[in-house]
Amino acid sequence: MEPIDIGLIVSGGMLVLVLLGMRVAFAAAMAGMTGLIWIFWAKKGYDPEQFMWALTVSVKTAGQVPHSKVASQALSLIPTFILIGYLAYYAGLTQALFEAAKRWFAWVPGGLAVSTVFATAGFAAVSGASVATSAVFARIAIPEMLDIGYDKRFAAGVVAAAGTLASLIPPSAILVIYAIIVEQDVGKLLLAGFVPGAFSAIVYASLIIGMAMTFKNFGPPVRGFTWRQRFESLPPALPIVFVVLTIILFVYNPFGGDAWGTPTEGGAIGAFVVFLVAMYRGMRWHQLKDALLETAKLSVMIFTIIWGVLIYVRFLGFADLPGAFSDWITSLSMAPMLILICILLAYAVLGMFMDAIGMLLLTLPVVYPAVMALNGGEAVAAVDSTFGMSGPMCAIWFGILVVKMAEFCLITPPIGLNCFVVAGVRDDLSVQDVFKGVTPFFIADAITIALLVAFPWIVLWLPSQV
Repeated sequence: MEPIDIGLIVSGGMLVLVLLGMRVAFAAAMAGMTGLIWIFWAKKGYDPEQFMWALTVSVKTAGQVPHSKVASQALSLIPTFILIGYLAYYAGLTQALFEAAKRWFAWVPGGLAVSTVFATAGFAAVSGASVATSAVFARIAIPEMLDIGYDKRFAAGVVAAAGTLASLIPPSAILVIYAIIVEQDVGKLLLAGFVPGAFSAIVYASLIIGMAMTFKNFGPPVRGFTWRQRFESLPPALPIVFVVLTIILFVYNPFGGDAWGTPTEGGAIGAFVVFLVAMYRGMRWHQLKDALLETAKLSVMIFTIIWGVLIYVRFLGFADLPGAFSDWITSLSMAPMLILICILLAYAVLGMFMDAIGMLLLTLPVVYPAVMALNGGEAVAAVDSTFGMSGPMCAIWFGILVVKMAEFCLITPPIGLNCFVVAGVRDDLSVQDVFKGVTPFFIADAITIALLVAFPWIVLWLPSQV
């Protein structure tokens, strides 16, 4: 049996395990080990005496993965970004941010929901985890929306959908993981997420305002805040702005010349700044301990998925499945843009059954080379040549599209993780309630993705300035 056939059989078996409920990390690691043993043993003609040799070589091959790949300096961004978010929550910055957004935007139709979207987008700029963002605002925003008469399902849907913005707005753990897998510049990818992230928030807000103007007694506006009260709400939220600027300055020097530091250093300094703010605001020891523990739990979960999937990726290399898929894609007579749309639709389907990080880690080693091989290696360059869509710029554009699809998957049933988190925080909500509440936001995400595909400059303008 040829290695490519082994790759297809093992990959199919892994997908079955995932659909049956096995964790992606363990299913991928098991599939990777099984595939490696199979391939090495097949090379020896399935000689029973050579089975132990194949097992030994497979274990050594897989054993090199965790340290050699996860010891990457770029991955150290993940725990620091997550820590920033938890420290900001325990420092009271999230409450201050929500209060500022409420005083400035609650007067519009559906104002409290709009305020939640913008406050969540602001918090996403210091939090690398969508799950943490959803959990925080489920405690802060949902009670206030219920108090003025919002439907509880829609209130929950707003928080779950807005929480996905943390996947796109830097610092983003998923963007970092994408950069590591496809070996692209982390700094440029983080910069590329700002404009699409803000654009997504505006689309969400526009949807809410439109619904509030269409349906009677839907999302009543909140009025009565004076200009003095609005300006008084800004200083407590300024530390978040300072942290964002600190990270940006380390990724990109606006005054020309080399960057002042690496994204890793920017993330570490950002975490230190938030820690100082939290201490100044009187954060207690048990709160600091909770922030560290929650950061450790989420980081370990992400790193475990990475370990398991990288073993599977090592197997894919021996099976040459990425190369075969790339050759098949480039042999199709379809237009590159149509192929890209089909790939994005496939991600939408996969997201119904897999978590976002696992989905990207499992598919990118196969899909990314195929996308980059489209149109003679210039990957959909015909869309807009202004930004030089070949090479790194195309990788950045495709990365933002894929991460946006990962956002979409965080709220799609039956696996939508953000929906489970919101339901878990609120005893008066079921998971079905949250899934019903996020339904309108599927339309908003579809519009956003279509515009990002049609107008690449939305993604590429900011990184093209570096």
